[in-house]
Formats: sequence, structure tokens, C-alpha cells
Amino acid sequence: MTSASATSTKAPATAPAAHRTALPAAVTAPQDAGLLLLRLFLGLTIAAHGTQKLFGWFGGGGLSGTGGFFTSVGYPAGDAMAVLAGLTETLGGLGLAAGLLTPLAGAAVTGTMINAIAVHGTGSFFAPEGMEYELILAVAAAALTLTGPGRLAVDRVLPVAALRSHGLKQGAFALALGVVLAAVTLLARN
Repeated sequence: MTSASATSTKAPATAPAAHRTALPAAVTAPQDAGLLLLRLFLGLTIAAHGTQKLFGWFGGGGLSGTGGFFTSVGYPAGDAMAVLAGLTETLGGLGLAAGLLTPLAGAAVTGTMINAIAVHGTGSFFAPEGMEYELILAVAAAALTLTGPGRLAVDRVLPVAALRSHGLKQGAFALALGVVLAAVTLLARN
């Protein structure tokens, strides 16, 4: 028989890890607001670029103009590449803005920006001939891929637990996938 004092003084063996590592809501609220602002601005900017390619909106070339450009810089099947780039930018940008499937959306945008950097060249850093704009977009997308969307995101309410949570491993895997696909696309270029 055990005494009452022996059982009541024993701490539970499985204390929830969340209580030991979670930051108070007051500490995470600024980060969530900052991530939301970054996601909205970056995502909507990238999505607008995608609609330039797909529909000719915002002064873009549409599929035929963008396809001709892709052909002129050495991509095979320029029209197909215009569709691919336009969809990747539009859907990836909207995904980032909403915080939906954030690691994949961020990786898609990162990969697209790697291709944009390769097309513009790396001879200069600063605009107008440089790559600074594309590099900033790529790094911001990569950062969101690694950090996750924050709590103010659609990812937080998805019905599948694996899609709701975000970890560094998931982000790094998605980012690696985006970089590999960007490299494959660049290898297809003449």
C-alpha cells in the first residue's frame, strides 16, 4: 500500500513540452503580425507578376509576349514556360499571402526567383541592370519557407495536422525541392 503523501508529491512523468518551450502570446503576437505583413506584401507582389505573364494585367506581356521573351532568353517551349512561370508566381504568391501550404508556396516562389536571377544575370547587384530586386524576393520567400507563416494564416486551420504544423525540417525540405526544380529548369535552358 502506498501512502497518500508519496503519490501526491510525485510530479507527472510526462509534463507537456509546450509549457516548457512555448512563448507567451504577448511575445509571439508581434512576430505573427510581422510575418502577416511580409506574407501579404511579398505574396501579392509575386501574384501580380504572375498575372502579368498569364493575362497581361498590370502592363504585362500576357502569354504570347512572355512566351516570346522566354524563347529569346533560351528556354525551350517559351509559351509553355510562360504558363508554368505565370501559374507558379500566381499560385505561389497567393499561397504566401494567405499562409496556405506556406512551405511549398515559398519554395515555388524561391525557385522562380532563382530563374529570374539567372535570366537577368549576375553581372551587377544594383538595379536597373542588377539582380537586387529578384534576390530580395527570393530571400524573403526562402525565409518564410523556413520560418512558417505565423499564427495568422490559413495553414493553422487546415484539417490535416501535418499541414497545420510547421517545422524547420519541413521548410528545409521544401526549400531544397524548390532549388532543385529551379536548377532542372535552368538546365533545360539553351
